[in-house]
Amino acid sequence: VKEVASLSLVSSACDVLSAAYTSTKESHPCVRSVCAAAEEGVQSVAEAMASCVQPLLATLEPPVAAVSEYASKGLDKLGEKLPLLPKPLEQALSDTKELLSSRVAGVKEAVSS
Repeated sequence: VKEVASLSLVSSACDVLSAAYTSTKESHPCVRSVCAAAEEGVQSVAEAMASCVQPLLATLEPPVAAVSEYASKGLDKLGEKLPLLPKPLEQALSDTKELLSSRVAGVKEAVSS
């Protein structure tokens, strides 16, 4: 999870969503109160679950480490095949638009000739 979250594309997308969430909360008082209640509820549940889950996590640590290592290798291979993953969201969108524009231009040129 940490590796996925550290990818530029994922972290910049999370930053954009976080900014939109914060902006919406600040702009709309009704949404702010609903969000505050939801955040408090999630925090309470997370704190309650942490003490219950800790013994289970200790038991599952070896298999989780193996799965984590396998997932990390898979993520590395995915990064090689998808060059957009290590890029920030804005750059990935820009590169995608550029690629699509060049492909559409090529198709238009082929059709017109």
